[in-house]
Amino acid sequence: MQNRDYTLILDKSGSMSTKDQRGGRSRWQEAQESTLALARKCEEFDPDGITVYVFSGRFKRYDNVTSAKVEQIFLENDPVGTTNLAAVLQDAFNSYFQRKGAGQTATEGETILVVTDGEPDDRKAVMEVIVTASRKLERDEELAVSFIQVGNDPQATRFLQALDDQLQAVGAKFDICDTITLGDMEELSLAEVLINAIND
Repeated sequence: MQNRDYTLILDKSGSMSTKDQRGGRSRWQEAQESTLALARKCEEFDPDGITVYVFSGRFKRYDNVTSAKVEQIFLENDPVGTTNLAAVLQDAFNSYFQRKGAGQTATEGETILVVTDGEPDDRKAVMEVIVTASRKLERDEELAVSFIQVGNDPQATRFLQALDDQLQAVGAKFDICDTITLGDMEELSLAEVLINAIND
């Protein structure tokens, strides 16, 4: 987990304002606590700060983010809009391959953590983006994408599970995706979550 770069992608689509338990916190609030803890953990391994994206229909990128800034990002953003996951993943992958080409990536590669609650606008586009990225890799562990599901949308669960289990069947060079729910995360240490993302 040392010598890796970390990127955090936060879904701020409208459905993130859903409250799954009556009178409870919204999915956006649920995600905040875990995301902050993950950011602090990533910071230990990636001291120059992590990359953070927030996305709905469009995305915004923040570079060299400290965990304190992650808190600020949650305050600055409210859940609204659609779930254009393909575009934000494409940007994160492009960034990785550009830095790799320039010799600026960490020696052990990169882990991308995607905190999302729902189905993307375009499932096929998401799969294509991941499959294409996997074909540019030299080794399996070089790029890891871990989807952390917030909320309990069964369709989202099925789609994320398909990303975890079926990508090589549709042409991916390596199985680079891993999926976990926020509930599962409570059973694991943050270090285990990060290790599982790499060693899926």
